[in-house]
Amino acid sequence: MKFMQEKDMVNDVLSMVNSSLTGYANAIAQTSNQQLRQLLQQTRDSDEQFQYQLAQVAMQKGYYQPAQPANQQEIQQIRDSFTQRR
Repeated sequence: MKFMQEKDMVNDVLSMVNSSLTGYANAIAQTSNQQLRQLLQQTRDSDEQFQYQLAQVAMQKGYYQPAQPANQQEIQQIRDSFTQRR
């Protein structure tokens, strides 16, 4: 019998949470019921916090390597693109 290693379990959970966050975004965008929308938003926010905390642990243990940090010019370009949309 083969058991999963901790690294594999952490990465599987991160993958599942990331998928659920996408699902919440789709459901939130498509619901018109305000109570359901708020519940989905709260659940999404909670899962985002969990995902962030788990990703921090995974990075500390060397299980997860994030992308290189964006430089200030890249950050400003993204900020400008969001500002122009409003």
